[in-house]
Amino acid sequence: MADEPLAVQLTDITKTFPGVIANEDVNLSVAVGEIHAIVGENGAGKSTLMKILYGMQNPDSGTVQVRGQEVHFKSPKDAIDKGIGMVHQHFMLADNLTVLENIVLGSEPTKGPKLDYAAGRDKINEIGSTYGMDIEPDALVETLTVGARQRTEIVKVLYRGAKILILDEPTAVLVPQEVDELFNSLREFKAEGESVIFISHHLDEVLSIADSITVMRGGRTVATVKPADVDAKQLAELMVGSELPTPETTESTVTDVVELSIQGVSALSEDGRTILDNITFDIHQGEIVGIAGVEGNGQGELINALMGIQEISTGAVEFKGDDIADWSTKRRREDGIGIIPADRHREGLLLQSPLWENAMLGHQTVKPFAKGPFIDRKGARDRTTEIIERFDVKTPGPDVVALALSGGNQQKLIVGKEMIADPNVLIAAHPTRGVDIGAQASIWDEIRSARKEGLAVLLISADLEELIGLSDRLLVIFSGKIVAELDPLTVTPDELGSYMTGVDVEAAS
Repeated sequence: MADEPLAVQLTDITKTFPGVIANEDVNLSVAVGEIHAIVGENGAGKSTLMKILYGMQNPDSGTVQVRGQEVHFKSPKDAIDKGIGMVHQHFMLADNLTVLENIVLGSEPTKGPKLDYAAGRDKINEIGSTYGMDIEPDALVETLTVGARQRTEIVKVLYRGAKILILDEPTAVLVPQEVDELFNSLREFKAEGESVIFISHHLDEVLSIADSITVMRGGRTVATVKPADVDAKQLAELMVGSELPTPETTESTVTDVVELSIQGVSALSEDGRTILDNITFDIHQGEIVGIAGVEGNGQGELINALMGIQEISTGAVEFKGDDIADWSTKRRREDGIGIIPADRHREGLLLQSPLWENAMLGHQTVKPFAKGPFIDRKGARDRTTEIIERFDVKTPGPDVVALALSGGNQQKLIVGKEMIADPNVLIAAHPTRGVDIGAQASIWDEIRSARKEGLAVLLISADLEELIGLSDRLLVIFSGKIVAELDPLTVTPDELGSYMTGVDVEAAS
């Protein structure tokens, strides 16, 4: 109906923090039965706006209306009670619980004085059937693929009655086939008359799934457009004033010098399962070797083995010709192995600590962070300021705590502290995850430039365009084993996704 109230209407929303205007007179209108995308650079104000809508923060001024009624949320519970659910970029699931236990946690169904898990299981199956999100309620979360984990998160908010779904970077860790499955489910959700707010840096996906797109820049809304009226290039120009970057690398800088050699490396889990199975490959100076695989197929264990965290049962790792089996993680770092970790919150940052302390992590024993056995605070602050300026980390200064930065700016700090240390080998796990297109282009330029100077890179990424564009060689890992080597010049994202999900593994063997 023409006079049906909007699902969400945010009017003149302003939110400031010390020294920062996060939102300034922001307006957003989301119709009932609409998929509405929000795009913008890191620090554009998207996350703050969604936290206000979800009751995590209060606006300084402006109004929030849900289905025509003005609301004043004091907590996410208030938002949930009004039918708003949010799936965050970083999953919030307990690995040691089942899907069912995670979904009903805090909203457990009861029958008299007892828990009624049968009712919960029935409701989960009903939601899965309605929206095409079939999941196994009794499976342990730690056994799930990334796509299944995301479906669990979405079903968790639908279980609580969400009619307005906020998705923050929902495709960041999915292969193309899983993205298609997610989009089919969102279309089913929309067909039921529900609404989706879709935040993403993948502009081609935004143009594919959205009914409307709101562009944010510098804390303000600068445009709301229909996908039929713009292309990715025009969206990028609205966001940052420049064209859409490409990861494509046109010239080879690969040398004959082997910088890192992995020879027949296998490893076992604590319960005796094979988690790495005869991994063998070399990385040369000036070469980027890409590792493609659905998360959970051994990438993390491989990284840990190279960093001396995961014990290997057979095989050898050589760095610059030296067997480093007995080297500590500290020595590997000091001798020139850099790492951009896969999860910036769990592995890359101390969120409550200032940026200068975070910039030291992994480098705290060497200059300019150390002076003999002591920490050099001035040196640390100076180096952090250099990282902030070179990598355009949006922050008032090095004494701000890491938690105060947007996710993309946190990522730029981590990338910056590793690149500026001039390593011989860089293990880069999802280096541009959660960053905007401008920062993405900057990080790609830094990696390409260092590669030209002889840096050897092991690139692990869920962004298949990034893997194909940057890599000199592509390896596919599946169930802890390298199952294919592919040519980045000829492989397509769909073909790569088929290998990653095991569809073409038998043919590749």
